[in-house]
Amino acid sequence: MLKWYEETVPDGDVVISSRVRLARNLENYKFSPLLEEQDAKKLVEEVKSITPILSEQDNRKYYACNIQSLSDIDKTAMVERHILSPLLAEKEQTTGLILSEDETVSIMINEEDHIRIQAIVGGMNLEKAYEIANRIDDIAYEKLKFAYDEKYGYMTSCPTNTGTGMRASCMVFLPALSAARMIQKLFEEVGRYDVTIRGIYGEGTRSLGNIYQISNQKTLGNSEQEIIENLKRIVYQVMQQERKRREYMLSLNSDEIEDQVYRAYGILKYAKQITSEDAMMYLSQLKFGADCGLIKFNREFNIHKMMMGVQPGSLQWTLGKSVGSAIRDKARAEYISKELPDLI
Repeated sequence: MLKWYEETVPDGDVVISSRVRLARNLENYKFSPLLEEQDAKKLVEEVKSITPILSEQDNRKYYACNIQSLSDIDKTAMVERHILSPLLAEKEQTTGLILSEDETVSIMINEEDHIRIQAIVGGMNLEKAYEIANRIDDIAYEKLKFAYDEKYGYMTSCPTNTGTGMRASCMVFLPALSAARMIQKLFEEVGRYDVTIRGIYGEGTRSLGNIYQISNQKTLGNSEQEIIENLKRIVYQVMQQERKRREYMLSLNSDEIEDQVYRAYGILKYAKQITSEDAMMYLSQLKFGADCGLIKFNREFNIHKMMMGVQPGSLQWTLGKSVGSAIRDKARAEYISKELPDLI
């Protein structure tokens, strides 16, 4: 079964994925920041009880666990694959997770809210992500009683999520705008439309490999459809700006850029050790070159999947053990060299 990041998707040169997240809270519990440990355990078990119902009604296989039962490597790898939020991975209170086998759906239990339903799909497809998240929300609603107010909508621990409780986001690859140092200006422009740009893992994180998240800020007073349409409009504008900037760069320095792309390939293919930061930088250059047709591989190859695979947690998860940075750097180089296809 293909994971979302293994699929070939439209507009994948700029938009890596689309995600919709729904914040929900149960009526009979205090909000998570005020929840006592005994009630936190009860809450997690109550929400986990819907797992078999999800498997039956959503036509996917679902699994559930307590986050505390996972190793640090497991949690880090799940953050890197956008299954868990950094907050949930670090929280000491009892927390839980329900995850679909294809990693399209994850339900984070007792994060900032009691439930965070997340659906993530490849490419520019916010409608599909919302359709999936909404279906899971309907299934969960039949079993769990959500806190809802006729005037204010879904009750959430943070007022900025009240209303629909929905955050929609697109993960975007912006190497040309980053190279032109236009990201800060972009931050200011999109902010006027109730949209924000954050790092690769969301709020409080930085960009890696020129990857950012663009998401809505406002949830109260707008319908789910309005939120999606507004975000789509902004993302399409960003996409156009990025593509125009790529064309401009290539018109000025195509030989220099092509040389840079091939150098990146050579380092990735033949290095004996490489840090995760260097790997992301060269993989970003390689993706840019592949997206622009400057370099071609002898088989289909998903560079973003490798970008996740070279991260510390995912790499150690593949190795099956915790290792130091020197061993990781050597293992990372071996992994890249093995998985990187030959050139045509």
